[in-house]
Amino acid sequence: MANAAERVYSLIEETVKAQGVSLWDVRFLKEGANWYLRVFIDKQDGIGIDDCTAVSHAIDPVIDEADPIDKSYYLEVCSCGIERELVRDWHFSWAVGKAIKIKLYKALDGAKEFSGTLKSASDTVVLETQNAEMTFQKADISKAYLDDFEN
Repeated sequence: MANAAERVYSLIEETVKAQGVSLWDVRFLKEGANWYLRVFIDKQDGIGIDDCTAVSHAIDPVIDEADPIDKSYYLEVCSCGIERELVRDWHFSWAVGKAIKIKLYKALDGAKEFSGTLKSASDTVVLETQNAEMTFQKADISKAYLDDFEN
């Protein structure tokens, strides 16, 4: 169902921008018996409940008209948060120079988690830690997110 999230992302991106916020990510996932379409938004001075409500009202008819998902689901619009997850290529580019944490699928030198300053990101992610500069393949990263305590 990852394609459903991508279809919705493309569908609502301009509508979200028109609300004065940016679209961070869209996820379509099952929790228990229910499906959720989560739309993560952001803006420079932070997201409030009024932003979430405005975006929800703006995108709901766009999604309903296109009908890209063939299941019942709950629509949730929320902030991407302080420790926002870095998923898309532009997320990594945006985070260069910021403190991030990386979790790997497999341990490297006995560790699966690393934190430091993101130096660069393309096919590889270069992280400056306290001890060294480390390079990771994006495919080896299970999760990357801003380090709230450092930003």
